[in-house]
Amino acid sequence: MRGARVVALREHVAAIRSAMAELSLHEWAGRQPSAQPMRGRAIAYGTMLADNTPIVVRHSRHGGLLVPLTRDLFVRPTRAPLELEIALRLAAAGVRTPRVVAYAVYPTFPPFARADVATERLYGLPFPEAWERAERDAERDAMIEAVIDLLQSLKRAGALHPDLNARNILILDGGPRVAAVLDVDRIVFPAAGTGAAAAANATRLLRSLTGARLGLGRELDEAQLAAIRATGATT
Repeated sequence: MRGARVVALREHVAAIRSAMAELSLHEWAGRQPSAQPMRGRAIAYGTMLADNTPIVVRHSRHGGLLVPLTRDLFVRPTRAPLELEIALRLAAAGVRTPRVVAYAVYPTFPPFARADVATERLYGLPFPEAWERAERDAERDAMIEAVIDLLQSLKRAGALHPDLNARNILILDGGPRVAAVLDVDRIVFPAAGTGAAAAANATRLLRSLTGARLGLGRELDEAQLAAIRATGATT
């Protein structure tokens, strides 16, 4: 697409270039026969690049009360480069999160631009759905262990996730239970150290897990909640 600034992993440059020959990355993804709509702040699409790489493409949008005004306009260079930087830093620290495969920034009128981000597609279920589908206590215990491992990895990375809710934790398919964290573009790394960040992450997640809006048919027991709470303790 003319005028777009695109950054992609070297091994996927040709596939991204082909996808964006005439369309934005998000438009291209939505038109693919294999496209699977995924609802969140806005519709994202799960699809496949020409090189058979499964990806999720989303168009960056604001949240909150100012959405009618800000919509999808961001001050250049938008949050897309920051998301790539955060994802790389998390991966280097051992935090499981989807890789950023590519992003595209589309200039509009100064100083604003729009952006699309394509991330690696990880197959699994958000924690609430995985929890509800589990048939045995052992499966649920394994999920809690996976969540604790994820929280511990965020703690080691010194990462504070301002929106660490149950739906931003993906329980991956297959093999030993592994959890990945989603929506990392707002993560920060406070200079004060890992303790406060870990406590905040645990508090936010516990608030989500015990909130009425989540509507879990089977609630976490006190021992499971205590194990999650313990990840925020200082050592």
